[in-house]
Amino acid sequence: MRDQAIVEPAPDTLVQSLFGDEAPARRPTLGADYVLPPAHPPLAAGGLDARAAIVDAGLGELGIIAGEVRGCTKCGLCTTRKQAVPGVGSATSGIVFVGEAPGAEEDARGEPFVGRAGELLTRIIKAMDEAQLIPGMPLSRETVYIANVLKCRPPENRNPLPHEIETCSPYLKRQLATLQPRIICCLGKFAAELLVGVKGTIGGLRGKVYRYEGAKLIVTYHPAACLRNPNYKRPVWEDMQLLAREYLKD
Repeated sequence: MRDQAIVEPAPDTLVQSLFGDEAPARRPTLGADYVLPPAHPPLAAGGLDARAAIVDAGLGELGIIAGEVRGCTKCGLCTTRKQAVPGVGSATSGIVFVGEAPGAEEDARGEPFVGRAGELLTRIIKAMDEAQLIPGMPLSRETVYIANVLKCRPPENRNPLPHEIETCSPYLKRQLATLQPRIICCLGKFAAELLVGVKGTIGGLRGKVYRYEGAKLIVTYHPAACLRNPNYKRPVWEDMQLLAREYLKD
């Protein structure tokens, strides 16, 4: 008996014969010159000249958001606060620090990070400027932007509740969209979990570079944690050096 060649059915024919359905169309193959779309939006501009237009364009919207925050009654914190605390600073540097929530001093003055933890943050920013970590970019409370996840003080400085974060965080996200930061520094657990999108310890989240829209993002300890545990101060300074290095890289 003469040997006969065995002809394998084409995969699409096999699918059709097994299930009685019309075989699916073959997926088009991608050419060798196909370029995948970027995983993130382009990195926001850095440098004084490049950021000038962002500063001018964002002033009006930041004022609108601040007005909405001060008049907000969307959660119960509006009944216990003295003042809502929108944020402070500018888009000049393209650096944004995001904390957790106002404390007693911030609630009284309507400005974020003005208590003991705020004084430490101010000294950190000043030290970055004196060390010229970002050459040619003056760093101060006026050239960075400082805000919190919550815009009103939780009673007795308790942790933010999930529904409070859900209700209030759109204000922060609108601020970030307006500021177009080049780099965001999350100060503490609640800012990190919101903007990174994962749960974890600060020790586990810091030392890495994340992305949030057109910004790089790093995580470090909240200044209040440094006041409770001075051993955190060295890691925080290391994180500021990381911030500067990533700012300078495209």
